[in-house]
Amino acid sequence: MATSTGRIILGIETSCDETSAAVVRDGREVLSNVIHSQIDLHQRYGGVVPELASRRHITTIIPAIDLALEQAGVTRDDIDAIAVTEGPGLAGSLLVGVNVAKTLALTWGLPLVPVNHLEGHIYANWLSLPGEEPVPPPEFPLVCLVVSGGHTELVFMRGHGEYELLGRTIDDAAGEAFDKGARILGLGYPGGPAIQRAAEKGRLGRFTFPRAWLGDSYDFSFSGLKTALLREVEKYRRPGPRKRRQKGDQPFLTHEPPEYAPNMPVNDLAADYQDAIVDVLAEKTIRAARETGAATVLLAGGVAANTLLRRRLTGALDIPVRYPPPILCTDNAAMIAGAAYYVQRRGVKAGLDLDAHPQLPLVTATAFPDD
Repeated sequence: MATSTGRIILGIETSCDETSAAVVRDGREVLSNVIHSQIDLHQRYGGVVPELASRRHITTIIPAIDLALEQAGVTRDDIDAIAVTEGPGLAGSLLVGVNVAKTLALTWGLPLVPVNHLEGHIYANWLSLPGEEPVPPPEFPLVCLVVSGGHTELVFMRGHGEYELLGRTIDDAAGEAFDKGARILGLGYPGGPAIQRAAEKGRLGRFTFPRAWLGDSYDFSFSGLKTALLREVEKYRRPGPRKRRQKGDQPFLTHEPPEYAPNMPVNDLAADYQDAIVDVLAEKTIRAARETGAATVLLAGGVAANTLLRRRLTGALDIPVRYPPPILCTDNAAMIAGAAYYVQRRGVKAGLDLDAHPQLPLVTATAFPDD
């Protein structure tokens, strides 16, 4: 059983399609991090189906919490607070986690800490996994690129809880661009890892895809890039009728890849498509770091696991570029419990009227000195 020293927080994360529960000590030490993936459920549709996601959360959340406590070697008596993602995310999915967290806070007599999902991704950079040496805390001021399936935001932080939004996507998130690109190329879901694997076997420079620089803005746009990929791929579409659907098929739900000629250069297309996404992400982050005088650059979110993005940033900057291990890049409850430690120190808490906020922005909060 874990010792009682330090502040131990149970985190719950159900913002999209991962059901996760975790136990974290003092916002830094991960004692357990249980993640129930739903990839098997949504893969056939080429993306997340919100109603199916929320139903799966209902059946897996309690087992995830029980397992997180068991793996951490703690009981309810060792827990000091319950943390939960209140938004942003899918409304139905968020409600599952919020209602379970409120129930636990009431029955266990513990404080309830609401956490912004984006803030959770940022604070994944403060966490150390079980059995690993503690990572040093990132040095402020810093620039953080939060980049995932639903979000692409460039944030400047002067200290804990002090956020200045430098730029964000004006249409599609980079992670969504990866997912849609993989769907166009018939590479499957999730799209980021699929395109990266294909790109590693491809040749750069065969295709010229657009970069939406948007002038001097730190904002992002990827909708035009997706259209450009589709136009290139359409050149390889096989003539003639599509395969007839069988009786009982549900075409509005199932993901049916397009039929293209076998000589379509999928790997080359993936390589140049990935390069176009990473190019804009990296260049704007590098410029932001230099213009703000940042001491550190952080990556956060699922796309932070992209090796090309990491390589571009570390090769161009002479300041530390930090990113979490892959298991902490995708949605997980350890990042929620970790962030909750700092959120609670700002005096933030919630009552039993806490609700889900699907469009919750990352707002500026009151800062406080480090210990």
